[in-house]
Amino acid sequence: MTQSPTDTDPTPANSASQILSVDAMGGDAGPATVVAGLSQFLKDAPEARAILHGPETELKPLLAKHNLASRVTIHDAQDVVKMTDKPSHVLRQGKNTSMWSAIEAVRNKEAAVCISCGNTGGLMAMSMLRLRKAEGVNRPAIACLWPSRNPSGFNVMLDAGADIRADQDDLLTYALMGASYARNGLDIRHPRVGLLNVGTEEHKGRAELKVAHELIGNASQIGDFNYIGFIEGGDLPSDKVDVIVTDGFTGNVALKTGEGTANLISELLRAALMKTPLSMIAALLARGSLRRLRRRIDPRRVNGGVFLGLNQTVVKSHGSADATGMAAALHLAYQLAQSGFSDKLAARVASAASLAQDAGQEGETENPDTNTG
Repeated sequence: MTQSPTDTDPTPANSASQILSVDAMGGDAGPATVVAGLSQFLKDAPEARAILHGPETELKPLLAKHNLASRVTIHDAQDVVKMTDKPSHVLRQGKNTSMWSAIEAVRNKEAAVCISCGNTGGLMAMSMLRLRKAEGVNRPAIACLWPSRNPSGFNVMLDAGADIRADQDDLLTYALMGASYARNGLDIRHPRVGLLNVGTEEHKGRAELKVAHELIGNASQIGDFNYIGFIEGGDLPSDKVDVIVTDGFTGNVALKTGEGTANLISELLRAALMKTPLSMIAALLARGSLRRLRRRIDPRRVNGGVFLGLNQTVVKSHGSADATGMAAALHLAYQLAQSGFSDKLAARVASAASLAQDAGQEGETENPDTNTG
């Protein structure tokens, strides 16, 4: 009997794992910023190659400027998915866009991972249509990195907004996918997984959270992770957990709240340090520490939300990302490509459906229908 691969098995090398498929269009700053970020990334990854999607006449001079013509192939695509386009419109009218072309390159095994800084809803809809959901996945999720006290500097949180709903089976799948991502994206061998709730006590929370709590605990051995149980909002940046599991509504609200709070603190700190001559001198003396703090919480370092639950990997960069942020998203995508992440994720998630089904059958046995009418 042949044993299915898992995400701890070594990854066989192949040519596609060295190639990234990059949507050059759709970002707020235009293709020049995407190509500048690509140039930064390729300097750090000498074995990597890229396929760049967009209008050839616009991209050729940019590649020449950065001397990238020998390592980057252009796939000409004249149309662009706008940030204001609805997913339904993107699916109907998007076949000639750079986003569609970038996804198709991954679908056709020309590249390992697709990276785009375009319309999130359109990218998810198009990815689900062309790449399809992995077996056992009902709802794909977006995984984001949350700054934390852990040695890696980050925790993984999902879902960050792919779907506002999630039942107990979805939350189980998220736990398996998040643990696999932590292993392959952050090199955490045995991730600690927590389920976000309004309290850590087992009697708290909605009914589906209580069922998910049991399902995830039962799946921890198969998923090769340590389930620590319920966690609260204050634990998101802590060092007690590596993977935070929640529904897309809660996750997106938490993400946007965290970003807003970080911006507020940064503004208040800057204003306080510039208020008096004495505080300005203090800021000058502390500039080394402030520089390290700024780098630690720099959102560009965590640019790149990963779409989990598809048959291939898609990384969504912030639309407002600069060249440094774009390079960070490309580094993340390349690390996942090198690890064979898509195949390893599928091997873990394939067990989720059977686990949930078994749990459901046990529940029916314990609570038989007593209605005789």
